[in-house]
Amino acid sequence: STENVTCHRDRIEAELPGELGNYSWHVCVVDENGEEIMFCNYTMDYERLLLSVPFVNCTSLEHDQYLLRLSLVANDTMGEEKNATYSTHCNAVRADEIVTPFFAGVTDCTKGFMAVRSPVLQIPAAPMAWTLSVDDGTRILQMSPGQAMQQGYNLLADGHNLIVKVAFTATGVVSYKHNDEVLHTVALKLMYGTPELGLTVESRMLCAPGPAICNATHMTVAIPAFPGTLLAVDVENKTIPMDKLQQNGIALDTKRGVKLHISKRFLKSRLHGESCSGLQPYVSSLKLSFHFHGETVAMVMHPECPCDLHTPIAAVCTQDGYMDFEILADSTTPPLDLDALRLRDPACRPAFRSSLNDRVRFHVPLNACGTRYWLDGDKMVYENEVRALWADFPLNRISRNSELRLTVLCSFSSGDASLTIKVNNRPSLAPSMNQGPLSLILLSYPEGSYRHPYRDDQYPIVRYLQQPIFLEVQVLNRNDPNLHVVLDDCWATASQDPSSLPQWNIVVDGCEYSLDSYRTVFHPVGHGVSYANYRQRLEVKTFAFVSGDKALSHLVYFHCSALICDRFQPDSPLCMRRCPRPSRSKRESGMPGMKSAVASLWGPVLFVPEEWSGTQGNTPLSKEAWAGVTMTAAGILSLVATMLLFLALLKCLKRRAFTVNLVS
Repeated sequence: STENVTCHRDRIEAELPGELGNYSWHVCVVDENGEEIMFCNYTMDYERLLLSVPFVNCTSLEHDQYLLRLSLVANDTMGEEKNATYSTHCNAVRADEIVTPFFAGVTDCTKGFMAVRSPVLQIPAAPMAWTLSVDDGTRILQMSPGQAMQQGYNLLADGHNLIVKVAFTATGVVSYKHNDEVLHTVALKLMYGTPELGLTVESRMLCAPGPAICNATHMTVAIPAFPGTLLAVDVENKTIPMDKLQQNGIALDTKRGVKLHISKRFLKSRLHGESCSGLQPYVSSLKLSFHFHGETVAMVMHPECPCDLHTPIAAVCTQDGYMDFEILADSTTPPLDLDALRLRDPACRPAFRSSLNDRVRFHVPLNACGTRYWLDGDKMVYENEVRALWADFPLNRISRNSELRLTVLCSFSSGDASLTIKVNNRPSLAPSMNQGPLSLILLSYPEGSYRHPYRDDQYPIVRYLQQPIFLEVQVLNRNDPNLHVVLDDCWATASQDPSSLPQWNIVVDGCEYSLDSYRTVFHPVGHGVSYANYRQRLEVKTFAFVSGDKALSHLVYFHCSALICDRFQPDSPLCMRRCPRPSRSKRESGMPGMKSAVASLWGPVLFVPEEWSGTQGNTPLSKEAWAGVTMTAAGILSLVATMLLFLALLKCLKRRAFTVNLVS
């Protein structure tokens, strides 16, 4: 326990045990949960082992006593750690003596004002006579509450918190300036009640509102010279020792004032909003503590980079699933070493370098190389980072190369490549027993085992032409074992709208499309799957919509319609699968009451030409291989010729025109 405790008017002094001199130890003030109280400004005399703790922000008022809790951590010579918790108290002033605790807090520094608060202030219920005293270094100004508000001081009571807001132009505020750098400070006292019975609330406030200065690699927080010495730096509520600043990406310059150069590798980023087209680096909490006029004074800042000085590279999102952009060597002075450029994934390198070595072009996959993405309204935004940092260079004692760190952004609008789901729930179908809405979902799987479907954040799915696409239709919210799902139609479109043109049939009346040379394959659902009767699986070969010799779109959207059937009382010809169907389909039979639900895939399938796959080699074919290729080509040509004759005859007989072309 503590040796001696002395209670003062505004603080408590505790003498720690003398045997601590034999240990390496650390003491802190904690709350009832054992958590360190961050805003407690206590002092420690290590020679006398005397701890001085103010009542305010450090103690809790319980049963008319100021209760202080201490946590002591000691390490003996063997390295063994010992933890101990102590508590002591001082009696509070009697209830008939109106007392307010002493107040000294950390300044919250914003762009428009500075504020300080006391989280434990007990505000008297009855009105009290009080005055505000401001010391500007040359005189002491005393103001009534009304006068204080007129002079730029605003006092707010928030529960048990007292908040004092001070405008930068308030009377008594002293400002230190150098070029665009400015620091505001004020020393104030609030005196409650009479000098005999009241308490004085004191605070010395500091605020450097910024803005921060930013370049491609660093954010600089600058404070002009003033009679203060920097003692401590906290970033995001983490204390960084002064001798560890460089290791944590902070370079300190104290020649003219204080300048903190913070590497952007340690900054957070956010979308600024409509007024800014790119990402904005920022620090949510930067606490700086100074020794100023014999006191330890701290301020918390929230620096951010100006958007107009840090607009990211506007890259192009290509329809084949890539991000294209260029970097010029003269982007920096001296010229950039293009060999040092890295993406977020350093294994990804530029796709092109100019013959003059003055620029490089990146062709970055949207689903690789560290590319990140998020949904911003109706846009899908993709983001990566290109950099050339000294930390990535070979180990040298010096470097004459420039550093570069840039954010790269591109996006798809809803009209280009939306990755949203579209499910149309049509009116309830009419089964034999009852009626109700039918909810469907259409999923895609990476392989024929149908184990794990693609997540919605993995679209668009990239496929080469003729690669298989594994689809599954599921019925949701049904568990009747006597019912099962039956496919009606499945088709593909070049846009999200299931009714848009052009279209290509995949399944017609529950059967494969007879005019497709690559027939749809139906896969059975195993018994090991839950609710297998509510699933239908099929396989389609990747294709593209074309017009002439050009692709209409590199994106293909899939849709399916289905209905529920009773195993024992089928009420539709579709419930009894027979392929091929009779010439008079359900559409021509005019069957009443038969309505199916439609589901669309979460996102599109993005096809890329086969020559981009990188799998083609230069090895010459043998004679046998050439013979096989020749026979295959002859068979395909014969099939195509037969199909063309059949389509021409069909056109003459039915006077119909088909406008959809298939490339397979």
